[in-house]
Amino acid sequence: MKHVLESVESQFEMFQILNEDGEIVNKDDMPDLSDEELKELMRRMVYTRILDQRSIALNRQGRLGFYAPTAGQEASQLGSQFALDQDDFLLPGYRDVPQLIWQGLPLYQAFLFSKGHFHGNQMPEDVHALSPQIIIGAQYVQTAGVALGMKLRDKKNVAVTYTGDGGTSQGDFYEGINVAGAYGAPAIFFIQNNYFAISVPVEKQSAVKTLAQKSVAAGIEGIQVDGMDVLAVYAVTKHARERAINGEGPMLIETLTYRYGPHTMSGDDPTRYRTDELNDEWEKRDPIVRFRKFLEDKGIWSEEEENKVVEDAKDDIKKAIKEADNYPKQKVTDLIGNMYEELPVNLQEQMEEYKEKESK
Repeated sequence: MKHVLESVESQFEMFQILNEDGEIVNKDDMPDLSDEELKELMRRMVYTRILDQRSIALNRQGRLGFYAPTAGQEASQLGSQFALDQDDFLLPGYRDVPQLIWQGLPLYQAFLFSKGHFHGNQMPEDVHALSPQIIIGAQYVQTAGVALGMKLRDKKNVAVTYTGDGGTSQGDFYEGINVAGAYGAPAIFFIQNNYFAISVPVEKQSAVKTLAQKSVAAGIEGIQVDGMDVLAVYAVTKHARERAINGEGPMLIETLTYRYGPHTMSGDDPTRYRTDELNDEWEKRDPIVRFRKFLEDKGIWSEEEENKVVEDAKDDIKKAIKEADNYPKQKVTDLIGNMYEELPVNLQEQMEEYKEKESK
């Protein structure tokens, strides 16, 4: 029996293209990206790191509300989004705002989402996505439904979702991958394994050696990938998308990654459950540093180019937060009206009362 278990686990050995030094260790699976596309990937990663730093500062100033830091997960988030089509459907978790932005959500709306304003949840017509899901794992069930709808309409697109390692402990996780597998729905399910579901280490959440092998129970393909390697994430996502639109069913992708900041800015203190030694180990795997080494060795990236991206990001963020700050305030009647298509009797009177107050 032992050799059978070992053979299952060996199927999910980590997929990688660039090592920590930015060197290609897997030439056969190197994605076919032009120099301009490689630079665009780097630009997005640097921009998103600056966005994270500024968002943390804005949160501390009281100008943003809920915020989940993203530094460290750029390769996992942006490498996957870069492989998508504009008409693919995105169902993000609360840490996945960067994918929404690069899929087309205006930055000021992302800030409004953080502020709790309803307009932050209103996707532009050409952005095929739901607003970030706060309920852990719920987006997995929704993704199965969206993907099944695509299949029934014979659309050559995929539904893509993300959760963390803790999300795989939820019933919705299993229900989502099981339904998608049973119906061969064109879905891509990401597990961004950053090793801590808030403060609970992954080894205390599940006895499996890899979270990717949970795909076996649903009868779907699964793979574990180096989530700090943007090229590996891109290549695996592209492969999963091609499989899905060709009718070969869904795929579960576990990206091994790390969040450098707290779980959220709502009082979490990562020093209580993560050691300095662990942080230092993951700092050496920084996805931006790794990709920068690769691009510099190719002679297509420079400090001047990166500095320009940093300044452009700061300028964009300054304009976007000003627009969000000046956006019309949310009213009580907006809240009530957006919650119900037909108001229940007990709210009809309150709606009229608040309309009168707001008109004064």
